[in-house]
Amino acid sequence: MNKSTKRSYVIYMLIIAFLVGVGILIFNFIVHGNEWAASKANKHVYDGGALTCGGSIYDRDGVCLAKTEKGKRVFNSSSTLRKATLHIVGDPEGCIPTGTHTVYSEQLAGYDLVDGVYNLKKYGKGNDIHLTVSAKASRAAYEALEGFNGAVGVYNYKTGEVLCDVSKPTYDIANKPSDLLTNEKKYNGVYLNRFFSGLYVPGSVFKVVTAACAIDNIPDIYSRNFECKGKVSLNGGTVICNSVHGKVSFKEALNQSCNCAFAQLAVELGEEKLTATANAFGFNQSLKASKINLGKSRFNVTGVQDYELGWAGIGQYTTLVSPCQIIIDMGAIANGGVAAEPQTIKKIVSPAGYIMSEMRPKDSTISISPSTADKLKVLLRSNVTDKYGDSRFPGLKMCGKTGTAEVDDGKPHSWFAGFSLREDMPFAVVVIAENAGSGSGVAMEAANKVLQALAG
Repeated sequence: MNKSTKRSYVIYMLIIAFLVGVGILIFNFIVHGNEWAASKANKHVYDGGALTCGGSIYDRDGVCLAKTEKGKRVFNSSSTLRKATLHIVGDPEGCIPTGTHTVYSEQLAGYDLVDGVYNLKKYGKGNDIHLTVSAKASRAAYEALEGFNGAVGVYNYKTGEVLCDVSKPTYDIANKPSDLLTNEKKYNGVYLNRFFSGLYVPGSVFKVVTAACAIDNIPDIYSRNFECKGKVSLNGGTVICNSVHGKVSFKEALNQSCNCAFAQLAVELGEEKLTATANAFGFNQSLKASKINLGKSRFNVTGVQDYELGWAGIGQYTTLVSPCQIIIDMGAIANGGVAAEPQTIKKIVSPAGYIMSEMRPKDSTISISPSTADKLKVLLRSNVTDKYGDSRFPGLKMCGKTGTAEVDDGKPHSWFAGFSLREDMPFAVVVIAENAGSGSGVAMEAANKVLQALAG
């Protein structure tokens, strides 16, 4: 082989290497360009690690929640609204992982594959984001939680629009407390969006799952009667009830939230069937709300003793659940077995006024048989009409279930989960108020207040 041929091979190899390198660069630019543009190292977008020139964030009715002014992010003038919407809006530094500032940082920066972040120079800001949440409902939910930590969520189970996402503890983003990182008693877990990411003992809200399993697997469940003497002895231990209910039917057992009846049902159903139903309701699954990963709920009764299975069947033992999953479950019951996946973004609009993307309904992975869903709907409606009273939810035609979840650190958590049967309000609601006691107290009252705000 002569020298000219060898040199030609070397040149060809260099050309091929160059083209491969260019191809890799173009590929990475297409795939990762948006990440690079929204990187905190990009001084066009960030200053000191904080977003400075992103687009505006609005609620569903056009109320401005965050915007850029003179190179700084500013927020709504109401301190209460800033606190109420902190976890859905997020912070410019990205400390709140589920906030819009973090999850949609690329969209706020206005990155475009062709023009990059040129729009920042041309318009002085990126894309505007219109959320699905209601500022009015958020304020009502924040105030309804009173002095308790926890979460309030409302969503349209037909479209998936999250109408309310309030989490406490919270703080005023415009007046950041000096002791935010040192006062653990007041601000413990303040960056966690409890609606999406929190995991809680569900308490009696879980009895809806046990009821569904009984409907599917016990043919004579509606003719059954249970004897409640305030406690029931099961193999290995005892399950305590919240009252002495005497002789109760299946429907009455759910109305009265009888631990004895549902613990016995859990043991009769067995760990395999109860686990299968729990999984169908979203337990042990990786669920999403738009681009946000929900806290993964847990239900594991493998190899447990009967009394432990009994406690699990009433929502205690080691069971943990995300409030957002509970709201999807309620939506599925209300909507004939399938509910929409929760979504937080209504639309994204470019600085020039073009709609870049718009929300489209998408079914969640939670699926219940239509027949079971219809039967549960009747039972949950009965809870309100026969136990809580329609007067607790004026004009809402409400279905629901309370929960009083026993915890190790103080008073029980107060739960309420349910949905409205009004044609114009296909809304499911969930409230968890930490250490607030009975579910018929703070949680139920908060659920009514936030729904009334949406109805008004």
